[in-house]
This record gives sequence, structure tokens and C-alpha cells, in this order.
Amino acid sequence: MSPKDSNSILVPAPTAWPLMTAFGIALLLAGMVTHVAVGILGLVILLRAAVGWWMDVLPEQQEEAILVGDRIPAQVPVSSAAVRHLRTGVGDHRVRIPAEVHPYWAGLYGGLAGAVAMAIVASIFGLIAEGSVWYPINLLAAGIVSSLADAPMEQLRAFSGIGLIAGLFIHGFASLGVGMLYAISLPMFPRGATWRSGLITPVLWSGLIAATLGVINPKLDSRINWGWFVASQIAFGLVCAKVVARTGKIETMQNWPLSERAGIEAQIRSEEKTDL
Repeated sequence: MSPKDSNSILVPAPTAWPLMTAFGIALLLAGMVTHVAVGILGLVILLRAAVGWWMDVLPEQQEEAILVGDRIPAQVPVSSAAVRHLRTGVGDHRVRIPAEVHPYWAGLYGGLAGAVAMAIVASIFGLIAEGSVWYPINLLAAGIVSSLADAPMEQLRAFSGIGLIAGLFIHGFASLGVGMLYAISLPMFPRGATWRSGLITPVLWSGLIAATLGVINPKLDSRINWGWFVASQIAFGLVCAKVVARTGKIETMQNWPLSERAGIEAQIRSEEKTDL
């Protein structure tokens, strides 16, 4: 019986080959910045998925019949009620998400607190592994100071004025920037995401740095203890996220009328009426 003579239609059969093709392409691109073995594996998966996808279409397309029920269209009742359209700034209609955000100063405080936590972990590493608190500072400064990048281990363990200034600049600038990102992004995540973002996000960016630093600066990559590096990043993420999450949120002006946002007219809001 053909589909026209039954309550069914023919649709393309489900297949996993498009997903495998995308996975192969992702591994192939990842191999360009990680390891050649990853790229070879991606190429193999891509070729196998392409062949499988081709065989699902040619020489004959794979299809399956889907029941659709009665072909007689149902009678949909027509309502005479009018549609009420939401307007910006009326009835707490949210145009953008989130409706409440952390103030920007919370990101600066969180970045400073995270910077202190990260510095403590890095100093402990320097004392335990190299017997000097100046080693992690000089190693961080080596990212922009060429004389420290090629310096012997004895010089990295000793105090360096240029290393201290460059290390504080890099550490402070990066910490404040990441703290601002936490303040902006945390309100967009559901509840309970504070500790997850403080733990998972540092691990992800540590993996990105570890995968690319070997190509950008192999000598610096060989001197980094990645276990302690990840531990210091996690310390920063947990402290920064906690400080930002504990600050109060402020309402955005997206629900305010245009006259109130422009400062032309000031209306008494509901929370202010209760105090009168």
C-alpha cells in the first residue's frame, strides 16, 4: 500500500552520520592547535561519516513511514477575542535578560579578591617547588619581558624590579578584566552556577592556555608547573565568583518608560510607595 492510500507519509530515516561528520570536523580543527594525532582521528571520522551519509542517500534514499492520523483537517474554532500586545516598559515586560545585574564595582572587587587568592597559591608553589616567592612573579613577567623569558633558573628565583612591576601589571590587569566578566555573566546563569562557574571556567581557560602556549612560547611552556597553574586559577575563580555573587543586584532600566529613562519625568515606583 502506498503512502497516498494510508494514514502515513514517507520521511527521511533518522541517521547519526551528520552528527559524526560535525564531530570529525571539530576534531580536525582541534588538531591544528593541539596534536597531530587529534587531527588524524578527526579526518578518519570525517571520511567514514561522509561515506555513511552518502550511502543513506544514494543510490536510494532511506525513508520510513510515519503515521499522521486522519487526513481530514480538523475544524478549528475561531475566537473573537483580540490579542493584547506587550509594550516595552509596561507591565514589567522584559526586553532583555537578565532584568537585574551586579554593579560593575562588584567585578572590580571580585577581581582584586581573586588576584590575592591566586597570588597566595602561586607563592606557596614558589616556596615549595623553587624555594623562592619571586619565581612565579618573574615567570609571569617573562610573558612580556624578553630578558626574563631567556633567563636561567637562578635569575628567575632572585628578586627583579622589572619582573615585579611587569608581573603586578599583568596580574592586576588580567584579574580586573576577568572580574568584570564574572560580574556581567553571572546574572545570566541559573541559580547554583556560582561555584560551577568558579570551578569549571578556570579549568577550561587553563586548558586553552596549555594547548596554545606550546606553540606561542615553548620555552615558557616548559617552565610552567601546570598542576599548580590550574590550582591558582581555580582559587581565583572560586573567590572571585563568591565575592561577585554576594553583592546585591540592581534593576536594569529596560522596563522603565522612555520619559523616566531619559530623566524627563520621575515616577514613584511601587517599592517607594510602600515607604510613604
